[in-house]
Amino acid sequence: MILSKVAPLFTGWDETLIWSCLQGCMGYIIADDEISPSAAQIVIGDFCFFAGQPNEALVKKAAAPIIVPQNEEWSNLIESVWNNKIQKSLRYAIKKEPNVFDVQKLTEYVQALDSNYELKLIDEYIYHKAMDESWSNDLCSQFKGYDDYNIRGLGTAVIYNGKLIAGASSYTVYNGGIEIEIDTHPEFRQKGFATVCGAKLILECLNRNLYPSWDAHDLCSVGLAEKLGYHLDKPYTVYIMI
Repeated sequence: MILSKVAPLFTGWDETLIWSCLQGCMGYIIADDEISPSAAQIVIGDFCFFAGQPNEALVKKAAAPIIVPQNEEWSNLIESVWNNKIQKSLRYAIKKEPNVFDVQKLTEYVQALDSNYELKLIDEYIYHKAMDESWSNDLCSQFKGYDDYNIRGLGTAVIYNGKLIAGASSYTVYNGGIEIEIDTHPEFRQKGFATVCGAKLILECLNRNLYPSWDAHDLCSVGLAEKLGYHLDKPYTVYIMI
């Protein structure tokens, strides 16, 4: 499918996962018509985004567990089609402000890491460690393998006694930026490791002229984003397959 034919359906949707697909970086498209599409879903990672003229047949083909509607018409159709097989929820869009970050503050967060822990960029060893465990898999899971991640991905990790305990990484990539994913091992949560990893990743992005985009799955994620310098834009509706 020619991406330029689908792109107008998603005009104005300020979401980097959509950009990733339309730019040919990651993900794929399912449309109602290959030649002249009036509706489409973009599928990337755990997300599928529906846009254009609401289409029941297309909704039935939802290809990822988190369904994101373009508007209320799509929401109503998704609820009608999937009924009790989905759970309505909120995610939180974070403003994209390239010049908002306080480098000194981010550096202080990084330097506050206890000397018993190591902060490293994700290399081949850490990549495989992340992929081996369910809590950390999403840090690198959208890449074809380590070689792909090494070329296009970027991430930071906290290591303790040789064990990966927290990381921040590119969930997806698009031209000029990444979408951040942050995960911490359940035994090490609420200890500031997400802050350290996130701060370091933002600094690494700034050094590479990449924008570190953030989308929050809950209010705790919003709080961490705001601590690192971001600002909340607005909540939006998603549906989660159950």
